[in-house]
Amino acid sequence: MKNSIIKLFFVATVVMFWSCNSGNAQKTESAVEVDMNDESQKAAYSLGVNVGLSFKSQKLDEDLDVEQIIQGMRDALKGEEKVSDQEARANLDAYFQAKREKDVAANLEKGNQFLAENGARKEVTTTASGLQYEVMKPGDGVKPTTSDRVSVHYHGTLIDGSVFDSSVERGQPATFGVTQVIAGWTEALQLMPVGSKYKLFIPANLAYGEQGSRGGIGPNEALVFEVELIEIVK
Repeated sequence: MKNSIIKLFFVATVVMFWSCNSGNAQKTESAVEVDMNDESQKAAYSLGVNVGLSFKSQKLDEDLDVEQIIQGMRDALKGEEKVSDQEARANLDAYFQAKREKDVAANLEKGNQFLAENGARKEVTTTASGLQYEVMKPGDGVKPTTSDRVSVHYHGTLIDGSVFDSSVERGQPATFGVTQVIAGWTEALQLMPVGSKYKLFIPANLAYGEQGSRGGIGPNEALVFEVELIEIVK
């Protein structure tokens, strides 16, 4: 994650550079006006939106002061930075390492609590691995094996309901091998008859673990999927 964040800071620096060169550096955030009919302003604003959304998706907006980030950029562009490049990198390394360790522990605790409460519901079945599922619609077809490829529709969220991926929203089913997905999916698909729809509650160790994944899945995140098994692909 660290390298991707450093890249974001580089992009943000480019945004700030454009801002300074266009005479906007002295303006406050609320005072900046964007003419969306001006191609240059529209591109600069869009780049800023892209950076901001990237920061937000990785939850950096929760404890980093945006104004301090901008001030650091301004100081660096004027040659008045308060830390050296080496010190800045060391500070970032320390921050992201501490943040990761905090997220690893916090996400695991939240996921375990969610799964414990969810598993107590009578509609939910918990397997020996810790996978939980709820049958939303039964099916009467055959069940896939590890050698099969399947076509599915799915809708994936974090336990707080935040959507990170959805073939349903894209309007296009996904096709892949039963063993080409996370362990929780591989297990669940072999339980599902063709034509069925299950809701899966997947603990972190059967999902992306401490590594997490792109698209807003942090370390040790438990995941929720609604999965409809459309067919086994021949």
